[in-house]
Amino acid sequence: MTAVLLSAAGLAGAQSGANGKSTVRVSSSIQEKKPVFGGACRLCPWGAMAEVVQAAMRPYGYDVQICHNCNAADSTRIVSEARTPPPYRPDPAVPEVLAPRNALGLGRVDFGATAIQFLRQAYRGTGVYARDKPMTNLRLIANIQDPSYTLVAAKAETGITDLAQIKSKKWPVRILSAGIGGGAATILAYFGLTPQAIEEAGGRIGNSPEDAEKFDVAIGGGGPMTTAPEWRIWTQISQKFDLRFIELPDELLAKLAKEGEQDRGIIPVGLYRGIDRPIPTVVRTGTVIYGRDDMPDDFAYAVAKAMDEQQALLQWSHMDFSYNIHTVWNGYEVPLHPGAARYYKEKGYMK
Repeated sequence: MTAVLLSAAGLAGAQSGANGKSTVRVSSSIQEKKPVFGGACRLCPWGAMAEVVQAAMRPYGYDVQICHNCNAADSTRIVSEARTPPPYRPDPAVPEVLAPRNALGLGRVDFGATAIQFLRQAYRGTGVYARDKPMTNLRLIANIQDPSYTLVAAKAETGITDLAQIKSKKWPVRILSAGIGGGAATILAYFGLTPQAIEEAGGRIGNSPEDAEKFDVAIGGGGPMTTAPEWRIWTQISQKFDLRFIELPDELLAKLAKEGEQDRGIIPVGLYRGIDRPIPTVVRTGTVIYGRDDMPDDFAYAVAKAMDEQQALLQWSHMDFSYNIHTVWNGYEVPLHPGAARYYKEKGYMK
């Protein structure tokens, strides 16, 4: 196994071979205890997790360096291929103070945070990664709980209590695609509401600032009441408008759960203004900390140990993070890094 030394960054790059496994060992940044973490903006879930990891690793002598724009679908590609952080680009949704430029000379990314569904899809080469080779060199270190709910709501003034009313009455309805995920296309299709049919009835589907003001129905994924760009639209519209939250048919929930690899769950009372009863829905959870198969075992062990012993840091984030000993090691089909597995077995969290 040949190491390619990068004098500027002092790192050895990892590249994926034909079998998806890393073919080059990394990294001197880990040896120097300055590992590079692929995160996102400070408001974003993966950026919030990056700051938790940075603080958690500090007592163990590590000075974690954060990439604040190693995000979106490229998050797993950046880690899998040991890329250097991409060039800075302003984020129109987040001011620069909360999506800061990366430190000069930041080296190749060693590990990072992403959503569990992205990690699974990247490992398999499915979903948004269907055109990529399966990134089978990715390894789970810790799966931290982070709930997101599929939400459907109508402005109370519309009188809409069931999405089936829209088609049967041929109403011109303005639909707001609110938040990330949520399976809006599947939900609308179930009720026979294609984009063409909605437009022909005089309605529209959108997610612009104007749509967030002039809408009748909102559909999408929502997390805790937070300023995170992914979900803050729900905080805003639920405070500004009187919303009636709608329960979806059980058959549709089963379809959403299967298609989106989600779990059945309950929207808790009070998650947003207007949720005055428990509402069955589908939920996804899991912001994962992950790396590659070439990560040294002792470092993966140290990360797993730090996240366990420093759990208190999770409760002070603006995100609804929580640590569950029964699921922290579960990456589904994505293998757990041997170093992390050793820690969880020592603690008795997994057999």
